[in-house]
Amino acid sequence: MRITGLALVPPPTAADLPKVTPELLASILARYSRSNQGIAAILSKVDLANPDASIDRILNFVDYGHASIGGLTGGLAVALDDVSMWLAYKIFELATMADGQESSTRYITMNAANLPTAAELGIPEDLAPRWRDVMARSFAAYHAEYARLDALALSKPGLVRLPPDAKPAVVTRLRKNYALDRARYFIPLATRTNLGLVQSSRMWATTVKHLDSLPHPEAKAAAKLIRDELLKQSPRLMRHSSAEKSYVEQSAQELAASLALGRARLSSAQLADEVWVHVERATPPWLAETQPISESLRHRANRYGQQGTATRRMRVSFAWNNMALAELRDLNRHRTGHRYTPLIQAGFYLPPEIDRAPHAALLADQLALTRELMERGSPAYVYSLLLGAQTPFEHSTHADKFIYEAELRTGMGAHYRYAEHLSAALKGFFAQVPEARDWVVEGTAEPE
Repeated sequence: MRITGLALVPPPTAADLPKVTPELLASILARYSRSNQGIAAILSKVDLANPDASIDRILNFVDYGHASIGGLTGGLAVALDDVSMWLAYKIFELATMADGQESSTRYITMNAANLPTAAELGIPEDLAPRWRDVMARSFAAYHAEYARLDALALSKPGLVRLPPDAKPAVVTRLRKNYALDRARYFIPLATRTNLGLVQSSRMWATTVKHLDSLPHPEAKAAAKLIRDELLKQSPRLMRHSSAEKSYVEQSAQELAASLALGRARLSSAQLADEVWVHVERATPPWLAETQPISESLRHRANRYGQQGTATRRMRVSFAWNNMALAELRDLNRHRTGHRYTPLIQAGFYLPPEIDRAPHAALLADQLALTRELMERGSPAYVYSLLLGAQTPFEHSTHADKFIYEAELRTGMGAHYRYAEHLSAALKGFFAQVPEARDWVVEGTAEPE
C-alpha cells in the first residue's frame, strides 16, 4: 500500500496572490468570520515567512473547535495505491463528502500477484493456504469465462448491442466490455486497486479516525499512512484523527451484526431479485409543499437540470436484497444520504451467459472458507468474498438524488445489472409517486 498527498498550489495566473498552507487558509477564514475588517486587512497581518506563528496567534484568538475550522482547509488530495477493493469500497462509504475516483476494473491486473498478502489482511495463518488457493482459482475462472465470452461474441455478430455505424475499435471495445461485465463476478474483493480522494482536513480527520477504529489491519495501516502524509499539510487538525471509543464500539457492533446475519444467510445459490422502496412526503403543517411534481421535473433538459422543491423535499429509501458486490462498489459511490450494507454473502450472482456447473467446486470451497472465517469471528471474512457475492444494500436520500441516480444507472452505457436494479426501484417509486412517471427518463442502457 502506498499513500501520496497531492498539495494544491495556485495557478500561474494567480502569482500575485499569497500562497498559504491549508491550515493557514483555515485559520485566516476562521479569523475572517470574527471580524468586520475584510480579508485584505487580515492577510496584511499574516507573516507568510512564519506561518506557524500566524496560525497559532489566530487560533488562540478565535478559539474555534478543530472541526469547525477543519472544513476550511480546502481540498486536500490523497492518492492511495494498491489497496484492496474492500478498503476502497469502505473508504467511499466513510468519506461521504469526498470527491474521488477508483481505478476501473477494466484496467487493473487480474491475477493472484495483485493481492495483498494474507498477513496484511489479517487472514489467520492456518487458513492462508486455503485462501490463496481459492483466490488463484477465482482469477482462473475469471480469465476462462472472459476468454470464452469474448470468443463467443466474436463468432456471433449481433450478440453485443452496438451503436449505429460503430467503428471497428468501438466494436472491439464493446465486445471486450461484454465479456468483462459478465466474467467479473469471479474477481476477488481482495484484489488491489487504486483510488484518489479530495476532501477537507475536517473530513479527512473523520475518515482516518474511522479507519483507525476498524478491526482490519489493512484499514489501520491505511489510517497511519494517510495521517502521516496529511500531517505535512495540516498538522494541527490531523492530530484529531486517531481511533476513538465510540467509533471502535460502533464498528464492533456492526461487525457482530454482519457475522450473525452472514452465518444465517450464507449461500452460493442465486437469490431472486427483490426491491423495497419507501417514499415519505410529509411536510410540517406550517410549510406545506404546494409545487406539483410535474413543475419540479419538467423543466430539466437532462438529469443534471435543477429539480424543484416537490422532489428536493421528498425522502426516499430504497434497498435490494441481492446487490452483487460488483454493483455495490459503484452504487456505493452515490454519496448523498446514508448507505448501509452488512457486506455478507446471502447468495452468489452469475449472469445467464455463465454455466454454474463448471464452477461448483470453486463456489463450494469459497463458501466453506467464508463460513470458517465467520465462525471464528474474523473481520477478514470480507477478503474471502468474490464480486458475485450478493448482499442487502440500503440507500436513504431525497427524491431528486434518487431520480438522478435512476436516470444515470439506466441510461446510455449503463451496466446491464445497474439498469435491472434501478428499473425495479423506479417501478416501486412510480407506484408511490405516479405523477413523476411522465417526467423521469428511464433509459435502456443502450451502448455508448
